[in-house]
Amino acid sequence: MEWTKIALVTGGGTGVGKAIAKALGVAGYKVVISGRRKEVLESAASELEAATGSEYLAVPADVGDAASVRRLFDTIAEKYGRIDLLVNNAGMNVPNVPIEELEVEHWHAIVAANLTGAFLCTQQAVRMMKSQTPRGGRIINNGSISATTPRPHTAPYTATKHAITGLTKSTALDGRDFDIACGQIDIGNAATDMTKKMQAGVMQANGEVAIEATMDATHVADAVVYMASLPLSANVLTMTVMATKMPFVGRG
Repeated sequence: MEWTKIALVTGGGTGVGKAIAKALGVAGYKVVISGRRKEVLESAASELEAATGSEYLAVPADVGDAASVRRLFDTIAEKYGRIDLLVNNAGMNVPNVPIEELEVEHWHAIVAANLTGAFLCTQQAVRMMKSQTPRGGRIINNGSISATTPRPHTAPYTATKHAITGLTKSTALDGRDFDIACGQIDIGNAATDMTKKMQAGVMQANGEVAIEATMDATHVADAVVYMASLPLSANVLTMTVMATKMPFVGRG
């Protein structure tokens, strides 16, 4: 049985999320993009439709809010009746500060956006994937390099990304009996507005400031499309895609 597959990319209006949404459209998906800024989403959807010829639906949502996430998935169910792929990409960070100076409000905001948001979207997606016909689907989480290795002064961001790895593995385990596959892509230095500061230098583990290499976000998008292209009987549990010359695998 063939059908046009439906994907949701959270944080899909800008940066890596937008690149992923574009690549999925080229691959033949109808793509829902979500984010908190309606104007940004609608502009991105129009741009992506013109570039790919695929269908994009912009749905504003705050992934850290359970009611907002329910409305997002209700909209998908009403419009398309199913979901085949969820890409949990939405996230945020705050300026790097020593842990003792971190405002607790910033901690809660990062946990809500990066971890609670992924959980809430996963929860709703699993419910749909279990009940739809054909059954099943795939979830891909954006773990980031910080899912394994922190940068200095990034305790809340690093904690949430380490937790994403646990969520990925738990979802992969619990989804087995329902044809739900879950994997994680850990991204290192994709060139977006968020990584522009790397051109001026960022703090290293040894306290020095150094310029870091970046890579085009399309390489991340292509990797996600590959992960999504597998049959549900196969799964990429974890994948790291990084700028070759970034200082991830060395000491510092």
